[in-house]
Amino acid sequence: MTASTSRHRLPLLALTALGVVYGDIGTSPLYALKEVFAGAQHAVPITHAHILGVLSVIFWSLIGVVSLKYVSFVMRADNRGEGGIMALMALVLRGARDKPYAPVLMLAGLFGAALFYGDGAITPAISVLSAMEGLEIGTPAFKPYIVPLTIAVLALLFAFQKHGTARVGSLFGPVVVVWFATLGALGVNGIAANPEVLQALNPRHALGFFQAEPTIAFLSLGAVFLTLTGAEALYADMGHFGRKPVQLAWFGLVLPSLTLNYFGQGALLLANPAAIDNPFYRLAPEWAIYPLVGLATLATVIASQAVISGVYSITHQAMQLGYVPRVAVQHTSDREAGQIYLPGINWLLFLAVVALVLGFESSTRLAAAYGIAVCGTMIITTLLTFVVMRHIWGWGLAASLLVSGLFMTVDLAFLAANITKIADGGWLPLVLGGGLFVLMTSWKRGQALLRARLDTEALPLADFIDQVADHVPTTVPGTAIFLTPQPAAAPHALLHSLKHYKSLHERIIILTVATLDIPYAAPQQPLTVERLNDRFYRVVIRHGFMEETDLPAILPLCSRQGLELDLMDCTFFLGRETLLPQRGSAMAYWRELLFAAMFRNAGNAAAHFHLPPNRVVEVGAQIAL
Repeated sequence: MTASTSRHRLPLLALTALGVVYGDIGTSPLYALKEVFAGAQHAVPITHAHILGVLSVIFWSLIGVVSLKYVSFVMRADNRGEGGIMALMALVLRGARDKPYAPVLMLAGLFGAALFYGDGAITPAISVLSAMEGLEIGTPAFKPYIVPLTIAVLALLFAFQKHGTARVGSLFGPVVVVWFATLGALGVNGIAANPEVLQALNPRHALGFFQAEPTIAFLSLGAVFLTLTGAEALYADMGHFGRKPVQLAWFGLVLPSLTLNYFGQGALLLANPAAIDNPFYRLAPEWAIYPLVGLATLATVIASQAVISGVYSITHQAMQLGYVPRVAVQHTSDREAGQIYLPGINWLLFLAVVALVLGFESSTRLAAAYGIAVCGTMIITTLLTFVVMRHIWGWGLAASLLVSGLFMTVDLAFLAANITKIADGGWLPLVLGGGLFVLMTSWKRGQALLRARLDTEALPLADFIDQVADHVPTTVPGTAIFLTPQPAAAPHALLHSLKHYKSLHERIIILTVATLDIPYAAPQQPLTVERLNDRFYRVVIRHGFMEETDLPAILPLCSRQGLELDLMDCTFFLGRETLLPQRGSAMAYWRELLFAAMFRNAGNAAAHFHLPPNRVVEVGAQIAL
């Protein structure tokens, strides 16, 4: 949603945002409190003081990390409406472009994005598993079917993604309203039976918990963090709907419902510590177990949606900014530009999620691996936001350090507590994130080396035009359009075409598509046309990192600047390089092999720019890296 979105659409977008943005954090009550007091790691003894202390920590963590840091503060650091760590990194690099630490910020942003993927794969697995485990409360006979049912539900969810975020959100939005209303109602019922639990709203219970039991309290943060894991996905999904709908949904419904439910579970544990086997479902009356399992299953499907949408957004941003190879992108809305579907990424994520379900088999075992990677992403987000304060917003050093320092202190405390999870499965999202980081940095470095190698062999376009004027080759009718990232150099495809065909078209256009570090370019002037002589023209199209470039739709706009084009009379020439990795170059040989493999399997440029296949000629060349 852009700033121009009218006010009358705000409630509708807030409802739709509920169905996409808040599923992850909204299903944490299914397992979070249970993991604090009965998890596989560092379970907190169930006592009156501990229950009040943990509830107080959870409440004030929601206020400090989600309400203050993300919803009220970090979401202001949007890149013209787009959120997520890739958009934030692009914003930061624009403000600190000439700073010596810019490469470090770029690597930090890439590492944070990679970690987001690492923990993001766990969210659908743990959410749906935790819902299905409620069937065991009804009867243990369901236990053998929990994993197969979980995989079946996930398969339906991922298959439905092709219909688009808007349709998914509009379908799930009303369901999530019912879910959060149910959370609140269950919580109110539990609190009414033991209103003493409301004392935990006082932060002194959290402070007293840390003072009386510092080790236990510190280790409990690893499980308490499960209540916050949807915050980064919330920020990444902002571009689908805009800041105001996401904020309205949080303060108007999500935060009150979560608070009531956590306190209701706490009230139940105060009265009946044995309910810790599944305090969420034990909070419901016996007759409501199966309907609640059905509703929870729908809610956890929605939780998965929050991560899936965030993965789409970050992948698309990374692709347009040149950090990952091209992949197929389908736009699923003609009204909201940020709503996209990436089929390849969708099914790769599905396979990863299924592997996690089969490998861990229970939400408790998954919880031991959950949180550490996204905690790392939160720390990097805080670091990048500090740079935004200093170089984009113009804050003073003291104010920037104060605000970011407070956020960083909380982030580091959660990270330190989560480090204890590494041996119990936390290594998995770290390994996955580390592998993706290697892929992204190898792609970026390889692209830079390839461009440098091509530049060394390039002929300035002005020199080429002069040579053609002195020695006019055979002319063939029509218009040839040569795509190149370097508008000042003669494209390699043009040089090879002339070498092999001994001819040139009567009109030649040197076309460059430049991706800006903003989400959307100015619509009033998407391209510039420069006439170089009677035969040669240079056209530069500028677009944002959230936009797709449909060349057949854009090129007719050249007529506004005096260049009339009949696309049926145009031939598009693309370079098709074959990379030959060489030992002893500027990049490690194994990374050259990795880059060459990614380059070979990257999406086709003709499809990426929506070019008609029967109007495209690819000119091959072998390049030694």
